[in-house]
Amino acid sequence: MMKPDNTYVFNIQHYSLHDGPGIRTVVFLKGCPLRCRWCCNPESQKYNREISYVDSKCIGLKDCGLCKNICEEGAISFKEKAVIDRVKCKDCLKCAAVCPSKAIRTEGEAYSVLQIIDLIERHAAFYSHGDGGLTVSGGEPLTQPDFLIPLLKEAKRRRINTAMETCGYGEYETLFEAAKYLDTVLFDIKSMNTEKHKEYTGYGNEKILENFQRLCNDYPTLNKIVRTPVIPGFNDSEEDMEAILRFIENKPSVSYEPLKYHSFGRGKYKALGRVYPMGDSKLEDSLFEELKNLRKPALL
Repeated sequence: MMKPDNTYVFNIQHYSLHDGPGIRTVVFLKGCPLRCRWCCNPESQKYNREISYVDSKCIGLKDCGLCKNICEEGAISFKEKAVIDRVKCKDCLKCAAVCPSKAIRTEGEAYSVLQIIDLIERHAAFYSHGDGGLTVSGGEPLTQPDFLIPLLKEAKRRRINTAMETCGYGEYETLFEAAKYLDTVLFDIKSMNTEKHKEYTGYGNEKILENFQRLCNDYPTLNKIVRTPVIPGFNDSEEDMEAILRFIENKPSVSYEPLKYHSFGRGKYKALGRVYPMGDSKLEDSLFEELKNLRKPALL
C-alpha cells in the first residue's frame, strides 16, 4: 500500500523554461479526473502505474520472448513483434521488469516528499539568481492533497520558489490550502461553454470557474497565469477567446497565455494501447496568431 506522503510520478523535467518563472524542475504526478481529447500526456490520466509498449524496440520472440513467458494472464502473444491484449492485461508490470530492450516500460514511479525535495535542492544553483524553483504538475495535483500540501510546505520551509499547474477541477479546500505555499498558480481555463467543456474533457466547467473566482477573492496578490490551450473544433474562435478574456478581466494579479494545439503526444496513445481522440486535427498558425493577438484583458 502506498504511504501517505508518497505518490506516483510519471516524469521529472529539469531546466524547464515554460512552466512558471525562471528555470524550474517540473514534477508530473499521475492521475487526473479530466479526459481532455488533446491531452499530450495520456500516461498522466490513470492514478496507478501502467505499462507502455513501443513495438519498434521489441527484439522479437526468436531472440527474447521473456515477456510472454512471465505473463500469467496470457496477455502477450507474438507475430513478428510482441502483441499485448489490453483487455487481458492487469498491469502487473512483470513484463516491463524483464524486458531487456525497454520496449515495455512502466509508467509511474513512487516518490516521497523528501525524495522530490532532495532532487530539487540538487539543482539549487539554477534557482538562486532568479525566480526558478519547483513546479508541481500532472495529472491534476489538486486530487492528491495528502502529497501536494506536505510537498509545498517543505519546499517553502527550504525557501524554494513554488508553482503549480492545475486544470482547476478539484476541491476548493485543497486549492485554498495549497495557495498558502505557492508563489505562482498556472490555471487552465479552457472554455466558458460548459456543454462543450463536458464534451471535450468529460466534465463541465462550473467547478473550475468557481474555484478560480474564489482563488482571486481569497488570494488577490498571488501570481496567477491563466492559460488556454487553443484546440481546433473546441475553442478556436474569437467568440470563445473573447468570453475567456471577459471572465478574467479586472481580476487581481492575473496574466494570460494562450497555448497552441499540437499532436506531439500521439505516439504515447499508441504505446498505451489507446486511440488518439483528436485524429488528424490541425490548428493553422495564422489562426492561432490572430486569436493570440486579441485585445488583452484589463488586469489589476
